[in-house]
Amino acid sequence: MSQQPFSRPGAIDLSALKRPAQGQPPTGDGAPAGGGAGTAYSVTVTEQNFQQTVEASMTAPVVLVFHSSSRSPESGTYAADVAAAADGYEGRFLVGTVDVDAAPQIAQALQITQVPLLLVLLDGRPVTQPLPGVMKTDELNTLFNQLAQQLTAQGVTGRHQPRGGAAPPEGEEEQGESEPRADPRYAAAQAALEADDVDGAVAEYQKLVDTNPTDAEAAAGLAMAKVLQRTRGTDLNAAREAAAARPDDVDAQTLVADLDLLGGHVDDAFDRLVDLVRRTAGADRDQAREHLLGLFAAVGNEDPRVLAGRQKLASALF
Repeated sequence: MSQQPFSRPGAIDLSALKRPAQGQPPTGDGAPAGGGAGTAYSVTVTEQNFQQTVEASMTAPVVLVFHSSSRSPESGTYAADVAAAADGYEGRFLVGTVDVDAAPQIAQALQITQVPLLLVLLDGRPVTQPLPGVMKTDELNTLFNQLAQQLTAQGVTGRHQPRGGAAPPEGEEEQGESEPRADPRYAAAQAALEADDVDGAVAEYQKLVDTNPTDAEAAAGLAMAKVLQRTRGTDLNAAREAAAARPDDVDAQTLVADLDLLGGHVDDAFDRLVDLVRRTAGADRDQAREHLLGLFAAVGNEDPRVLAGRQKLASALF
């Protein structure tokens, strides 16, 4: 399973689903009683509450899981597994399970042609490529770990409120989806990113890492903020031309690797630096290796591409 960093393609067309069918009133909070898959952070998505579910992604990601008992009997169990895996993140994700037999218009609107299939929405838009097939539990955990790290790196700290009648955490009053519950640890870094103050975000994440070196989300946020800092104002074409003209120039190669990472070409970024490590020696090799380790941290150390990249790096070094 390979998961790309968040991107921002076009918004979902909801024109065919903006109103419930005549004689079918909306469900109020956007979820049938019971919370869909039976967890605190999941809903059963219908044609009546689909728009509300998509709008919930303005707070934090919504993970849609499409299933069909007639076309894929195991897909219903998989949808429940996805909901259970996301539940441990305490509102960073809301899982919407979609039975395409019961809600064919949703499948049509999103051009879903196979099940099971997983799609992540943020700000009302798909932010990953559709992920078909059944993922194992460890693959789902890797997926959600990576997405959580990328969210933190991009300053997205909103959380969904519990669904299905679950009570909010002790000592907290229930609040609507329009008032996301942010993790206060990352508030300063998030504010800096929202203000386009990348230097400030780097400084705030660095404070968190200095205070708690085991904070994986802060480390990922720091690494990604540094990538943003290094590439700020860069001309992509000029950077690629310089790298092509100077294949052993560490600064030129690491800059293009940063740009590849931001563009979603993660394997290309890793391979470029592994090849650079293989070709260089001494201080240049150390610089390339350290830079690659930083990109590993930005993507997430549990990501399968990072694990493969580490194996390639070890081969290049020894």
